[in-house]
Amino acid sequence: MGLTEVLSLAVAAVLVNNYILVQFLGCCSFFGVSKKTDTAIGMGMAVVFVMALASAVSWAVWYFILDPLGLEYMQTIAFILVIATLVQFVEMFMKKAMPALYSALGIFLPLITTNCAVLGAAISNIDNGYSFIGSMVYGVGAGLGYTLAIVLFASIRERLDATAQCPKCFEGFPIALVSAALLAMSFMGFSGLSIW
Repeated sequence: MGLTEVLSLAVAAVLVNNYILVQFLGCCSFFGVSKKTDTAIGMGMAVVFVMALASAVSWAVWYFILDPLGLEYMQTIAFILVIATLVQFVEMFMKKAMPALYSALGIFLPLITTNCAVLGAAISNIDNGYSFIGSMVYGVGAGLGYTLAIVLFASIRERLDATAQCPKCFEGFPIALVSAALLAMSFMGFSGLSIW
């Protein structure tokens, strides 16, 4: 895999096929953890770590266990098991090393286990036939795209909460939905992007 392909795959994962703003996967944590930028950055970094490792381990599980043994139908269950194990390691690490961030993320940290963006990245790697390096690049890129989306959205929500310009009927979650829609529309501009 050449540098051009790696760059193309990374840009596609971050901008063109952004899991939150283009494919609308992982919206639960996107709305739940995006009230403060600090929390959004922490969640984004946790998702990058889990997506990268999940992409690598699920690739190995697919090509060394499921596919050779004819157990393709076990793909979803096996990948969720891999993701759940990785999330447990992330959770234990954050509880020890970053207790403030661990408590700020609350229930959303264990919910990475069922975050469809993480599972979607693992399944996309197999469906698209990426190599091990390609899977890693795509997993890291998808995680960075998730982080970019959630941090941008958190900064918008912080600005909206700081201003009194919002009509009363739009305060809180309604203006968050409108902001997310506008942010998603802005990412539609990347759909025609080509690196070649």
